[in-house]
Amino acid sequence: MIRAELWQVIEPVYRDIVAHPFLTGLTDGSLPREAFRHYVVQEAHFLPDYARALAACGSRAPGPAAIHRFATDAARTVEVEHSLVVELLQAFGLAEADARKQGPGPTTVGYASYLVRTCSLGTFPEALAAIVPCYWIYARVGERLLASSSPDPLYAWWIETYGGEEYQETVSGVLDLLDSLEPDPALLDVALTTARFEWMYWDAAWRQEGWPCG
Repeated sequence: MIRAELWQVIEPVYRDIVAHPFLTGLTDGSLPREAFRHYVVQEAHFLPDYARALAACGSRAPGPAAIHRFATDAARTVEVEHSLVVELLQAFGLAEADARKQGPGPTTVGYASYLVRTCSLGTFPEALAAIVPCYWIYARVGERLLASSSPDPLYAWWIETYGGEEYQETVSGVLDLLDSLEPDPALLDVALTTARFEWMYWDAAWRQEGWPCG
């Protein structure tokens, strides 16, 4: 199955992700709040583009079931994940409009642009390969972190969203679609790029990345 080939390619990146101090800090509660705040602010910028990428992926889909899947997931991104971000921003005393004024960082711009471009201009297999690592890595991270959760209630709240059964079932459905594709080495390259952006995204939050000039 193509999922096994794809996971073999992205698993080394996944191992680097779960070992990253941003993720280990979530579970033991040592993550500086400012780093998590940076992450949440960047999510306010990233998630609308992620929803656009999902919708574009659905527009490339070959049949009604896949169209419905990604249209539903695009809506879920806005209704559930984006709503969580708005609530987390409120926990930091920020309105979404104020957070968006802070602007997206370089990694956020690069990652969102890659997803939207690939899903809008690529084939359905290319779009799916670009989208799957985000689904799958978040599911694996959420499941792993949920086992120990976090002493920090804010971090535990985030972990529950991605480690919970509903999100895990969503990812399972997307992986079933992945297995309907013909194996293609080019798709593995696309997936690896997205997986690398996932690591970069958390690392950017850890470093509280800003633009180097201007």
